[in-house]
Amino acid sequence: MPKIDRDAEVEVKVDGAAVVLQTALTDEQRRGLFEYPGTSVFAIVELTSKSYTGHADGEEKSAQVKVRITLAEVAQDHRQADLVAQVMRAMMRKRKMDQTLDELGPGERDAEQAVAEALAYHPTEDDYEALKIRKRQAGRGSRVERHG
Repeated sequence: MPKIDRDAEVEVKVDGAAVVLQTALTDEQRRGLFEYPGTSVFAIVELTSKSYTGHADGEEKSAQVKVRITLAEVAQDHRQADLVAQVMRAMMRKRKMDQTLDELGPGERDAEQAVAEALAYHPTEDDYEALKIRKRQAGRGSRVERHG
């Protein structure tokens, strides 16, 4: 594992592999991003480090890490985009505050609570698994055999 000085700045770059992001966007979203420069979409992504440079003693390169989007979900409507934006704002407030005052006044802002509230109307993993089971069971019972 590479080690660098505690004070060293690490530059982050996103590598070119965007297959996960490509599949998370709808055709309409991809077209909109192309046809209307400056258009934005809200997404939740997982970043995974893939390579690094500038870690050797005496090396003059600045420390740099390349990350890849390995998991992505893109908001599919205005309601979802608003939820993602709310979560982002809550996380930013938490980062800015770090138990200090900010423009919202004293007290902690709990990003986990904001996430829970934002996701309250979305299906849980258990809901999704139950749906898959129901679909499998429905598929077995609705099979039609033809004799000829």
